[in-house]
Amino acid sequence: MKYNQDEKKINKGASFIRFNLMNLKLLFLMNFNVYIYLGVVKNDFPFMIATEYCKVGLRGSAILLILLVIMQNASAFSSSEVDPSAPGYKGRKGSTMFVSKSGDNSDGSSWERAFNSIQAALSAIPDDKGGHLIIIRPDTYVEANLSTAYKGAKGYYNLLIGDSDGRFGSGITGQIIIDAGDPQNGFKSYDWWSTIRATSKGWRPEYTEQTFSSICWDRWILRNLYTSGGDAGFFWDLTDKSGEGFTVIVEDCVGIGRAFGGGICYPVVRPEEPSIFRRCYFLGLDWVGDTGAVLVGGWEDKMPEYPHLVLEDCTLVHPDNALAMSYASNCVRVRIVGCSLIVLNFTQPEMGAKSSGIICTQGHKQEGRLHVDLEDTMLAGFSVFTNGEDGKAASYTIKGKVQAYVQFKQPIPEGFERINLWPVQLFDKMAIPKPEIKKF
Repeated sequence: MKYNQDEKKINKGASFIRFNLMNLKLLFLMNFNVYIYLGVVKNDFPFMIATEYCKVGLRGSAILLILLVIMQNASAFSSSEVDPSAPGYKGRKGSTMFVSKSGDNSDGSSWERAFNSIQAALSAIPDDKGGHLIIIRPDTYVEANLSTAYKGAKGYYNLLIGDSDGRFGSGITGQIIIDAGDPQNGFKSYDWWSTIRATSKGWRPEYTEQTFSSICWDRWILRNLYTSGGDAGFFWDLTDKSGEGFTVIVEDCVGIGRAFGGGICYPVVRPEEPSIFRRCYFLGLDWVGDTGAVLVGGWEDKMPEYPHLVLEDCTLVHPDNALAMSYASNCVRVRIVGCSLIVLNFTQPEMGAKSSGIICTQGHKQEGRLHVDLEDTMLAGFSVFTNGEDGKAASYTIKGKVQAYVQFKQPIPEGFERINLWPVQLFDKMAIPKPEIKKF
Protein backbone atom coordinates (compact mmCIF):
# COMPACT_ATOMS: atom_id res chain seq x y z
CA MET A 1 0.00 0.00 0.00
CA LYS A 2 1.07 3.61 -0.55
CA TYR A 3 0.89 6.40 1.99
CA ASN A 4 1.04 9.95 0.63
CA GLN A 5 1.70 12.60 3.26
CA ASP A 6 1.87 15.62 0.95
CA GLU A 7 -1.47 17.34 1.36
CA LYS A 8 -0.57 19.79 -1.40
CA LYS A 9 -0.45 16.96 -3.92
CA ILE A 10 -3.59 15.22 -2.76
CA ASN A 11 -7.07 16.40 -3.57
CA LYS A 12 -9.33 14.89 -0.95
CA GLY A 13 -12.99 15.52 -1.10
CA ALA A 14 -16.50 14.74 -1.94
CA SER A 15 -17.17 18.10 -3.53
CA PHE A 16 -15.16 20.70 -5.41
CA ILE A 17 -16.42 24.23 -6.21
CA ARG A 18 -15.26 27.77 -6.75
CA PHE A 19 -16.19 30.42 -4.24
CA ASN A 20 -19.38 32.28 -5.07
CA LEU A 21 -19.18 35.38 -7.24
CA MET A 22 -18.94 37.85 -4.37
CA ASN A 23 -16.14 35.95 -2.72
CA LEU A 24 -14.34 35.57 -6.04
CA LYS A 25 -14.29 39.36 -6.49
CA LEU A 26 -12.79 39.78 -3.04
CA LEU A 27 -10.20 37.11 -3.71
CA PHE A 28 -9.21 38.53 -7.10
CA LEU A 29 -8.70 41.92 -5.46
CA MET A 30 -6.11 40.20 -3.30
CA ASN A 31 -4.58 38.57 -6.42
CA PHE A 32 -5.32 34.98 -5.62
CA ASN A 33 -7.96 32.48 -6.60
CA VAL A 34 -8.65 29.57 -4.31
CA TYR A 35 -10.63 26.39 -4.55
CA ILE A 36 -11.91 24.71 -1.41
CA TYR A 37 -13.53 21.48 -0.40
CA LEU A 38 -16.92 21.22 1.20
CA GLY A 39 -17.85 19.97 4.63
CA VAL A 40 -18.24 16.23 4.04
CA VAL A 41 -14.45 16.27 3.68
CA LYS A 42 -12.01 18.51 5.52
CA ASN A 43 -8.77 19.66 3.95
CA ASP A 44 -5.85 21.66 5.30
CA PHE A 45 -4.92 23.18 1.96
CA PRO A 46 -6.68 26.56 2.46
CA PHE A 47 -5.09 26.86 5.89
CA MET A 48 -1.67 26.20 4.39
CA ILE A 49 -2.31 29.11 2.04
CA ALA A 50 -3.40 31.26 5.00
CA THR A 51 -0.15 30.43 6.80
CA GLU A 52 1.88 31.53 3.79
CA TYR A 53 -0.03 34.82 3.62
CA CYS A 54 0.78 35.47 7.30
CA LYS A 55 4.47 34.92 6.56
CA VAL A 56 4.45 37.66 3.95
CA GLY A 57 2.36 40.06 6.01
CA LEU A 58 -1.06 39.50 4.45
CA ARG A 59 -2.75 38.63 7.72
CA GLY A 60 -6.03 40.24 6.75
CA SER A 61 -6.19 38.10 3.62
CA ALA A 62 -5.42 34.99 5.66
CA ILE A 63 -8.20 35.73 8.14
CA LEU A 64 -10.69 36.35 5.34
CA LEU A 65 -9.72 33.11 3.64
CA ILE A 66 -10.24 31.09 6.81
CA LEU A 67 -13.60 32.74 7.48
CA LEU A 68 -14.73 32.00 3.94
CA VAL A 69 -13.69 28.36 4.33
CA ILE A 70 -15.73 28.09 7.53
CA MET A 71 -18.77 29.66 5.89
CA GLN A 72 -18.51 27.37 2.90
CA ASN A 73 -18.16 24.33 5.15
CA ALA A 74 -21.29 25.36 6.99
CA SER A 75 -23.24 25.08 3.74
CA ALA A 76 -21.74 21.77 2.65
CA PHE A 77 -23.56 19.23 0.53
CA SER A 78 -25.74 17.13 2.77
CA SER A 79 -28.99 15.23 2.59
CA SER A 80 -30.88 18.18 4.10
CA GLU A 81 -30.25 20.23 0.97
CA VAL A 82 -32.01 17.72 -1.26
CA ASP A 83 -34.34 16.00 1.24
CA PRO A 84 -38.04 16.78 0.64
CA SER A 85 -38.82 16.12 4.33
CA ALA A 86 -36.15 18.46 5.74
CA PRO A 87 -37.14 21.70 7.49
CA GLY A 88 -36.45 24.60 5.22
CA TYR A 89 -36.29 22.46 2.07
CA LYS A 90 -37.00 24.84 -0.82
CA GLY A 91 -36.90 22.37 -3.68
CA ARG A 92 -39.64 20.71 -5.64
CA LYS A 93 -42.29 18.96 -3.57
CA GLY A 94 -43.53 15.87 -5.36
CA SER A 95 -45.97 13.18 -4.30
CA THR A 96 -46.17 11.80 -0.76
CA MET A 97 -47.10 8.15 -0.43
CA PHE A 98 -47.59 5.84 2.54
CA VAL A 99 -46.87 2.17 3.11
CA SER A 100 -48.65 0.19 5.82
CA LYS A 101 -49.97 -3.34 6.11
CA SER A 102 -53.11 -1.91 7.68
CA GLY A 103 -53.88 0.36 4.70
CA ASP A 104 -56.48 -0.51 2.07
CA ASN A 105 -53.80 -0.78 -0.66
CA SER A 106 -55.56 1.67 -2.97
CA ASP A 107 -53.49 4.72 -3.95
CA GLY A 108 -51.10 5.28 -1.03
CA SER A 109 -52.24 8.87 -0.49
CA SER A 110 -52.80 8.48 3.28
CA TRP A 111 -52.24 5.99 6.07
CA GLU A 112 -55.79 4.74 5.53
CA ARG A 113 -55.21 4.31 1.79
CA ALA A 114 -51.63 3.13 2.18
CA PHE A 115 -49.98 0.62 -0.10
CA ASN A 116 -49.33 -2.71 1.59
CA SER A 117 -45.87 -3.18 0.08
CA ILE A 118 -42.82 -0.99 -0.42
CA GLN A 119 -42.50 -2.06 -4.05
CA ALA A 120 -46.04 -0.89 -4.80
CA ALA A 121 -45.13 2.60 -3.60
CA LEU A 122 -41.84 2.65 -5.49
CA SER A 123 -43.66 1.64 -8.67
CA ALA A 124 -46.20 4.44 -8.18
CA ILE A 125 -43.64 7.28 -8.33
CA PRO A 126 -45.16 9.41 -11.12
CA ASP A 127 -42.14 11.12 -12.72
CA ASP A 128 -38.41 11.80 -12.71
CA LYS A 129 -38.65 15.38 -11.44
CA GLY A 130 -37.76 14.43 -7.86
CA GLY A 131 -38.95 15.58 -4.47
CA HIS A 132 -41.14 12.51 -3.91
CA LEU A 133 -41.58 11.03 -0.43
CA ILE A 134 -42.46 7.46 0.61
CA ILE A 135 -43.15 6.89 4.33
CA ILE A 136 -43.22 3.36 5.76
CA ARG A 137 -45.01 2.28 8.95
CA PRO A 138 -42.89 0.20 11.37
CA ASP A 139 -43.38 -3.49 10.57
CA THR A 140 -41.65 -6.38 8.82
CA TYR A 141 -41.92 -6.35 5.03
CA VAL A 142 -40.92 -9.56 3.27
CA GLU A 143 -39.69 -8.08 0.01
CA ALA A 144 -36.62 -8.46 -2.17
CA ASN A 145 -35.12 -6.93 -5.31
CA LEU A 146 -36.70 -3.53 -4.88
CA SER A 147 -36.59 -1.14 -7.83
CA THR A 148 -37.87 2.35 -8.49
CA ALA A 149 -40.06 3.63 -11.30
CA TYR A 150 -37.97 6.79 -11.62
CA LYS A 151 -34.74 8.33 -10.48
CA GLY A 152 -34.64 11.50 -8.40
CA ALA A 153 -33.39 14.76 -9.86
CA LYS A 154 -30.34 16.91 -9.23
CA GLY A 155 -31.15 19.10 -6.23
CA TYR A 156 -34.45 17.27 -5.64
CA TYR A 157 -33.85 13.77 -4.34
CA ASN A 158 -36.58 11.25 -3.58
CA LEU A 159 -36.82 9.91 -0.03
CA LEU A 160 -37.72 6.43 1.25
CA ILE A 161 -38.06 6.71 5.02
CA GLY A 162 -39.26 4.55 7.86
CA ASP A 163 -41.48 6.29 10.41
CA SER A 164 -39.48 4.77 13.25
CA ASP A 165 -40.32 7.49 15.77
CA GLY A 166 -43.90 8.19 14.68
CA ARG A 167 -43.27 11.75 13.54
CA PHE A 168 -45.17 11.15 10.29
CA GLY A 169 -48.31 9.94 12.04
CA SER A 170 -48.12 6.17 11.64
CA GLY A 171 -49.34 5.78 15.22
CA ILE A 172 -46.51 3.45 16.22
CA THR A 173 -42.76 3.48 16.86
CA GLY A 174 -40.24 0.78 16.04
CA GLN A 175 -38.12 -0.72 13.31
CA ILE A 176 -38.90 -0.97 9.64
CA ILE A 177 -37.50 -4.36 8.64
CA ILE A 178 -37.14 -5.40 5.02
CA ASP A 179 -36.52 -9.15 4.89
CA ALA A 180 -35.34 -10.50 1.53
CA GLY A 181 -35.28 -14.10 2.74
CA ASP A 182 -37.43 -17.04 1.71
CA PRO A 183 -40.71 -16.70 3.68
CA GLN A 184 -40.86 -20.44 4.34
CA ASN A 185 -37.23 -21.52 4.42
CA GLY A 186 -35.19 -18.62 5.78
CA PHE A 187 -32.02 -16.85 4.71
CA LYS A 188 -31.70 -16.79 0.91
CA SER A 189 -27.99 -16.87 0.09
CA TYR A 190 -28.08 -16.57 -3.68
CA ASP A 191 -26.30 -14.28 -6.14
CA TRP A 192 -28.31 -11.23 -7.19
CA TRP A 193 -31.02 -11.92 -4.59
CA SER A 194 -30.90 -8.82 -2.43
CA THR A 195 -32.81 -5.89 -1.03
CA ILE A 196 -31.95 -3.78 -4.09
CA ARG A 197 -32.65 -5.18 -7.54
CA ALA A 198 -29.80 -5.86 -9.95
CA THR A 199 -29.07 -8.83 -12.15
CA SER A 200 -26.80 -9.82 -15.00
CA LYS A 201 -28.13 -12.13 -17.70
CA GLY A 202 -25.88 -15.14 -18.22
CA TRP A 203 -24.04 -14.73 -14.91
CA ARG A 204 -24.71 -18.42 -14.62
CA PRO A 205 -26.72 -20.59 -17.03
CA GLU A 206 -29.81 -20.30 -14.85
CA TYR A 207 -29.71 -16.48 -14.99
CA THR A 208 -31.96 -15.94 -18.00
CA GLU A 209 -33.71 -12.79 -16.77
CA GLN A 210 -32.83 -9.62 -18.66
CA THR A 211 -29.94 -7.63 -17.18
CA PHE A 212 -31.16 -4.97 -14.75
CA SER A 213 -29.23 -2.02 -13.29
CA SER A 214 -29.61 -0.45 -9.86
CA ILE A 215 -29.13 2.94 -11.50
CA CYS A 216 -32.89 3.46 -11.18
CA TRP A 217 -32.10 4.38 -7.53
CA ASP A 218 -30.01 7.37 -8.59
CA ARG A 219 -30.55 10.41 -6.35
CA TRP A 220 -32.59 8.64 -3.72
CA ILE A 221 -32.24 8.95 0.07
CA LEU A 222 -32.98 5.93 2.28
CA ARG A 223 -33.42 6.40 6.03
CA ASN A 224 -34.46 4.44 9.14
CA LEU A 225 -34.53 1.02 7.46
CA TYR A 226 -33.25 -2.41 8.52
CA THR A 227 -32.50 -4.92 5.77
CA SER A 228 -31.41 -8.55 5.83
CA GLY A 229 -32.21 -12.05 4.58
CA GLY A 230 -30.48 -11.98 1.20
CA ASP A 231 -27.16 -11.73 -0.57
CA ALA A 232 -26.74 -8.02 0.17
CA GLY A 233 -28.30 -5.31 2.30
CA PHE A 234 -27.94 -1.83 0.78
CA PHE A 235 -25.93 -2.60 -2.33
CA TRP A 236 -26.19 -1.02 -5.77
CA ASP A 237 -24.64 -2.66 -8.86
CA LEU A 238 -24.92 -0.60 -12.03
CA THR A 239 -24.38 -3.68 -14.29
CA ASP A 240 -24.95 -2.56 -17.92
CA LYS A 241 -25.13 1.11 -16.83
CA SER A 242 -21.66 1.01 -15.28
CA GLY A 243 -19.61 4.10 -16.02
CA GLU A 244 -22.50 6.52 -15.48
CA GLY A 245 -22.92 8.99 -12.63
CA PHE A 246 -24.77 7.67 -9.60
CA THR A 247 -25.56 9.01 -6.13
CA VAL A 248 -27.42 7.45 -3.23
CA ILE A 249 -27.60 8.60 0.40
CA VAL A 250 -28.22 6.05 3.17
CA GLU A 251 -28.72 7.31 6.72
CA ASP A 252 -29.52 5.66 10.07
CA CYS A 253 -29.90 2.24 8.48
CA VAL A 254 -28.84 -1.35 9.13
CA GLY A 255 -27.67 -3.39 6.15
CA ILE A 256 -27.00 -7.12 6.51
CA GLY A 257 -26.22 -9.59 3.74
CA ARG A 258 -24.37 -12.79 2.99
CA ALA A 259 -21.83 -11.10 0.76
CA PHE A 260 -22.21 -7.40 1.56
CA GLY A 261 -23.93 -5.27 4.14
CA GLY A 262 -23.70 -2.34 1.73
CA GLY A 263 -21.84 -0.88 -1.18
CA ILE A 264 -21.85 0.59 -4.66
CA CYS A 265 -20.18 -0.75 -7.79
CA TYR A 266 -18.98 0.85 -10.99
CA PRO A 267 -20.25 4.44 -11.12
CA VAL A 268 -18.08 7.36 -12.15
CA VAL A 269 -17.52 10.06 -9.54
CA ARG A 270 -19.80 13.05 -9.26
CA PRO A 271 -17.51 15.60 -7.57
CA GLU A 272 -20.38 17.59 -6.06
CA GLU A 273 -22.62 14.59 -5.28
CA PRO A 274 -20.79 11.66 -3.72
CA SER A 275 -22.76 8.71 -2.45
CA ILE A 276 -22.92 8.90 1.35
CA PHE A 277 -23.51 6.23 3.99
CA ARG A 278 -24.08 8.06 7.28
CA ARG A 279 -24.71 6.68 10.81
CA CYS A 280 -25.23 3.19 9.41
CA TYR A 281 -24.36 -0.35 10.48
CA PHE A 282 -23.18 -2.83 7.84
CA LEU A 283 -22.66 -6.54 8.45
CA GLY A 284 -21.41 -9.06 5.89
CA LEU A 285 -21.78 -12.69 6.95
CA ASP A 286 -19.62 -14.70 4.50
CA TRP A 287 -15.90 -14.65 3.75
CA VAL A 288 -15.95 -16.76 0.55
CA GLY A 289 -15.33 -14.88 -2.70
CA ASP A 290 -15.96 -11.20 -3.32
CA THR A 291 -17.31 -10.16 0.09
CA GLY A 292 -17.05 -7.39 2.67
CA ALA A 293 -19.11 -5.41 5.13
CA VAL A 294 -18.99 -2.74 2.41
CA LEU A 295 -17.93 -3.55 -1.16
CA VAL A 296 -16.91 -0.79 -3.57
CA GLY A 297 -16.03 -0.63 -7.23
CA GLY A 298 -15.14 2.28 -9.50
CA TRP A 299 -15.12 2.74 -13.25
CA GLU A 300 -12.31 5.22 -13.86
CA ASP A 301 -9.00 4.13 -15.41
CA LYS A 302 -7.14 6.63 -13.22
CA MET A 303 -7.71 7.31 -9.53
CA PRO A 304 -10.27 10.13 -9.24
CA GLU A 305 -9.56 13.14 -7.06
CA TYR A 306 -12.90 12.83 -5.26
CA PRO A 307 -14.57 9.84 -3.61
CA HIS A 308 -17.17 7.53 -5.08
CA LEU A 309 -18.41 6.90 -1.54
CA VAL A 310 -18.20 8.74 1.78
CA LEU A 311 -18.66 6.73 4.99
CA GLU A 312 -19.50 8.90 8.00
CA ASP A 313 -19.99 7.61 11.55
CA CYS A 314 -20.61 4.05 10.34
CA THR A 315 -19.83 0.64 11.81
CA LEU A 316 -18.60 -2.10 9.46
CA VAL A 317 -18.44 -5.70 10.72
CA HIS A 318 -17.26 -8.76 8.78
CA PRO A 319 -15.47 -12.10 9.29
CA ASP A 320 -12.45 -10.91 7.28
CA ASN A 321 -12.92 -7.63 5.34
CA ALA A 322 -14.61 -4.49 6.61
CA LEU A 323 -14.06 -2.61 3.34
CA ALA A 324 -13.29 -4.51 0.15
CA MET A 325 -12.61 -3.54 -3.43
CA SER A 326 -14.61 -5.56 -5.92
CA TYR A 327 -12.67 -8.03 -8.04
CA ALA A 328 -13.92 -6.26 -11.20
CA SER A 329 -13.20 -2.70 -10.03
CA ASN A 330 -11.00 -0.26 -11.86
CA CYS A 331 -9.96 2.69 -9.67
CA VAL A 332 -12.16 3.47 -6.68
CA ARG A 333 -11.87 6.05 -3.91
CA VAL A 334 -13.55 6.05 -0.49
CA ARG A 335 -13.60 8.66 2.25
CA ILE A 336 -13.95 7.24 5.79
CA VAL A 337 -14.70 9.65 8.66
CA GLY A 338 -15.41 8.74 12.28
CA CYS A 339 -16.07 5.07 11.53
CA SER A 340 -15.46 1.73 13.23
CA LEU A 341 -14.14 -1.10 11.05
CA ILE A 342 -14.29 -4.45 12.86
CA VAL A 343 -13.03 -7.78 11.51
CA LEU A 344 -13.38 -11.02 13.47
CA ASN A 345 -10.37 -12.80 11.97
CA PHE A 346 -7.28 -12.71 14.18
CA THR A 347 -5.92 -15.96 12.79
CA GLN A 348 -2.63 -17.74 13.57
CA PRO A 349 -0.57 -17.91 10.36
CA GLU A 350 1.57 -20.77 11.72
CA MET A 351 -1.49 -23.00 11.40
CA GLY A 352 -1.77 -22.30 7.68
CA ALA A 353 -4.62 -19.83 7.98
CA LYS A 354 -4.63 -16.33 6.57
CA SER A 355 -6.57 -13.09 6.40
CA SER A 356 -7.01 -10.73 3.48
CA GLY A 357 -7.10 -7.59 5.63
CA ILE A 358 -9.52 -5.14 7.21
CA ILE A 359 -9.20 -3.10 4.00
CA CYS A 360 -9.06 -5.69 1.25
CA THR A 361 -7.70 -5.62 -2.30
CA GLN A 362 -7.29 -9.38 -2.69
CA GLY A 363 -7.94 -10.87 -6.12
CA HIS A 364 -8.23 -7.53 -7.91
CA LYS A 365 -7.84 -7.25 -11.65
CA GLN A 366 -4.65 -5.74 -12.99
CA GLU A 367 -6.09 -2.23 -13.35
CA GLY A 368 -7.82 -2.28 -9.96
CA ARG A 369 -6.79 0.30 -7.37
CA LEU A 370 -8.35 1.36 -4.04
CA HIS A 371 -7.59 4.66 -2.33
CA VAL A 372 -8.97 5.43 1.13
CA ASP A 373 -8.89 8.80 2.90
CA LEU A 374 -9.12 7.97 6.61
CA GLU A 375 -10.04 10.42 9.35
CA ASP A 376 -10.64 9.82 13.08
CA THR A 377 -11.36 6.13 12.55
CA MET A 378 -10.69 2.90 14.47
CA LEU A 379 -9.94 -0.47 12.89
CA ALA A 380 -9.56 -3.98 14.29
CA GLY A 381 -8.60 -7.25 12.63
CA PHE A 382 -5.65 -9.39 11.61
CA SER A 383 -3.97 -6.75 9.43
CA VAL A 384 -4.92 -3.29 8.21
CA PHE A 385 -4.37 -4.04 4.51
CA THR A 386 -4.07 -7.17 2.40
CA ASN A 387 -0.60 -8.61 2.76
CA GLY A 388 1.65 -9.39 -0.21
CA GLU A 389 1.38 -8.23 -3.82
CA ASP A 390 -2.38 -7.71 -3.70
CA GLY A 391 -1.91 -5.10 -0.99
CA LYS A 392 0.07 -2.88 -3.35
CA ALA A 393 -3.21 -1.93 -5.03
CA ALA A 394 -4.17 0.11 -1.95
CA SER A 395 -3.12 3.65 -1.07
CA TYR A 396 -4.27 5.93 1.70
CA THR A 397 -4.10 9.26 3.50
CA ILE A 398 -4.65 9.96 7.18
CA LYS A 399 -6.16 12.92 9.00
CA GLY A 400 -6.77 13.17 12.73
CA LYS A 401 -6.35 10.07 14.87
CA VAL A 402 -6.57 6.76 13.00
CA GLN A 403 -6.00 3.75 15.28
CA ALA A 404 -5.65 0.03 14.57
CA TYR A 405 -5.76 -3.09 16.74
CA VAL A 406 -4.12 -5.96 14.84
CA GLN A 407 -2.49 -9.36 15.36
CA PHE A 408 0.70 -8.88 17.33
CA LYS A 409 3.08 -9.88 14.50
CA GLN A 410 1.50 -7.55 11.98
CA PRO A 411 3.06 -4.16 11.29
CA ILE A 412 1.14 -0.92 11.64
CA PRO A 413 1.22 1.16 8.44
CA GLU A 414 2.81 4.59 8.58
CA GLY A 415 0.54 7.22 10.09
CA PHE A 416 -1.63 4.75 12.03
CA GLU A 417 -1.54 4.55 15.81
CA ARG A 418 -1.31 1.03 17.23
CA ILE A 419 -3.86 0.04 19.88
CA ASN A 420 -2.05 -2.21 22.36
CA LEU A 421 -4.90 -3.56 24.49
CA TRP A 422 -8.30 -4.99 23.64
CA PRO A 423 -10.49 -2.03 22.55
CA VAL A 424 -13.62 -2.71 24.58
CA GLN A 425 -15.62 0.26 23.36
CA LEU A 426 -14.82 -0.53 19.73
CA PHE A 427 -16.03 -4.11 19.98
CA ASP A 428 -19.13 -3.00 21.87
CA LYS A 429 -20.16 -1.43 18.57
CA MET A 430 -20.62 -4.88 17.08
CA ALA A 431 -24.11 -4.88 18.58
CA ILE A 432 -26.73 -3.93 16.01
CA PRO A 433 -28.11 -0.53 17.01
CA LYS A 434 -31.76 0.06 17.73
CA PRO A 435 -33.48 3.16 16.40
CA GLU A 436 -33.43 6.22 18.60
CA ILE A 437 -37.03 7.00 19.48
CA LYS A 438 -37.80 10.69 19.99
CA LYS A 439 -40.99 12.22 21.31
CA PHE A 440 -42.85 14.82 19.27
